[in-house]
Order: sequence, then C-alpha cells, then structure tokens
Amino acid sequence: MSHAEDNAGTRRDFLYYATAGAGVVTAGAAVWPLVNQMNPSADVQALSSIFVDISGVEEGSQLTVNFLGKPVFIRRRTPEEIEEARAVSPDDLSIDRQSRNPNRPGSDASDANRSLDEAGEWLVMTGVCTHLGCVPLGNGAGDFNGWFCPCHGSHYDTSGRIRRGPAPENLHIPVVQFVDDTTIQLG
Repeated sequence: MSHAEDNAGTRRDFLYYATAGAGVVTAGAAVWPLVNQMNPSADVQALSSIFVDISGVEEGSQLTVNFLGKPVFIRRRTPEEIEEARAVSPDDLSIDRQSRNPNRPGSDASDANRSLDEAGEWLVMTGVCTHLGCVPLGNGAGDFNGWFCPCHGSHYDTSGRIRRGPAPENLHIPVVQFVDDTTIQLG
C-alpha cells in the first residue's frame, strides 16, 4: 500500500464525518421549530399562576375564576356544609375514594384532605365534571347539596366528591395555597 492510498482513505473518512456532521446540524435545525412549537405560549405561561382575593366571599357563597382555561370554584362553606361533608367516611364512597388533591398526593377522599384549610371553611376545585368536561351547577344543587352536572346527571356532595352518576372521579383540586388571610395562589 502506498503513501498516497493512506492519504486517500483519511480524506475519504474526513468527508464522511464532515457530511454526517453537517446532516445532523441540518436535521436539528429543521426539527427544532417543530419541537419548540409544543412549548406553552407566552400568554399561557403568564397565567400559570394567579392570585385571587377572597376577602369578599361571604360564608355560603362561591367565587368562580378562570385558571388555565378552566373554571375554578372557590367556596366558603357554612358550618352545616362542613359538618355534612365531614360526616361522610371515605369508606362510604363507592365511586372514587381518592382526594384528587395534588397538595396532598395519594390521600383518601376525606373532607379534611380535600378542603384548603384545616377548619374546612374553604374548598377550591376545578369546576369541570370528570365525566365529559361539563361545568356543574353549584350552590346546593343535586341530591347531596353540592354540585350537579345536568348534562348526564352526576351528583357531587359538599366536598366535591362524586356520589352518583357517570362521572368516574371526584372534582379535581388545583395546586393552591394561602398567601395571606385574604389571598390564595392558584398554580
């Protein structure tokens, strides 16, 4: 083998590697916009966390806010509603026994695990029926004095737990926390 043939092999290897490298860079440049379009838009990122003033919510009333394109029910429950919700044991729930609360992951559906505060006065839930995504009616609607989805007949109790109907899960609870006595943060 001559010295010229050794150099030809080296030049050929270089051309293969250079061509492959250019192909990888070109493919990455072509794929990046497709991947980047799947990131949330700026308006969605701006709304990924909101603060809600709850100072005007009277006992027994509910405030509905829009968060991430979905209604969120913020209810200040009466002592009767709290008592009714706390009287139900998770063992008595036949459809869903999970809290569906990311603030207390893996917990059972007891009212203490679903309410925002220890006393149970505040209940914050995503207002979307878990059957087909309808918005349930509130303020004591349905057979369990909580929420009722008239589209297909799902009945939720005063803790937002599914008690009767086709909905497979309790109303979900968003990530939420108190910032101070009159403000909560969603997200």
